[in-house]
Amino acid sequence: MNFLICISHVPDTTTKIQFTPDKKSLNKTGVTYIPNPYDEFGLSRALEFKEAGKGEKVTVITVGGPETEATLRRCLAVGADDAIRIDAEPIDAFQVASQIAAWAKDKDYQVIFTGKESIDFNGSQVPGMLAEMLVVPFVSFAIKFDSEGGKAQLEREVDGGSEVMESIFPVVISCQKGIAEWRIPNMRGIMAARSKPLTVIVPANVESKVITTTLDTPPAKSGCVYVANDNPEQLIQLLTEKGII
Repeated sequence: MNFLICISHVPDTTTKIQFTPDKKSLNKTGVTYIPNPYDEFGLSRALEFKEAGKGEKVTVITVGGPETEATLRRCLAVGADDAIRIDAEPIDAFQVASQIAAWAKDKDYQVIFTGKESIDFNGSQVPGMLAEMLVVPFVSFAIKFDSEGGKAQLEREVDGGSEVMESIFPVVISCQKGIAEWRIPNMRGIMAARSKPLTVIVPANVESKVITTTLDTPPAKSGCVYVANDNPEQLIQLLTEKGII
């Protein structure tokens, strides 16, 4: 069983968000980038399968420029066999999914893992689009993955509980916390990653479907109003003025 893991190159969660003067992109000055944490859950599960003798090859892929290669090398350091970088600036979900689908459509991957979303845009669109473009099943928000009888055995979270299902291969699966534990690269893995193949691919001819007009931070939160325990009339008045009751 071969795995393809889609990796997003995202700002660290401690990043102070600032935009360029035209407010159309993130100001990347001084920003530290990491592999998208939700994508790392999928990578860890694929590596568990390989180590258990159930998987053969684990490949990581991203859409981005040379700056993303450190992120891919980190994935190689925790155990991925090889990495693919599609040499295009990621603009929107459709463009990213199209680039990955164009490369993967004639490859022999039984499982394609993505994160449930990226922690920068939180769009959760790429995995569904990718499955549609490859004409394969799609399971979202997976918290368990296994294989039995030539089919994928899955569990995912739904409102009020969980849902157990199975799928034929190949399949696209978006992962979240619970499917596996993150891995931290050790020195041996870091050294080994230097010699693992990282292939740069010419991008497909895909046009973006989105034009960014403005990016801005959320408005500042207003101050809190504290109401004494023995003054319910004030609370009722405030809620009435806001139209809550």
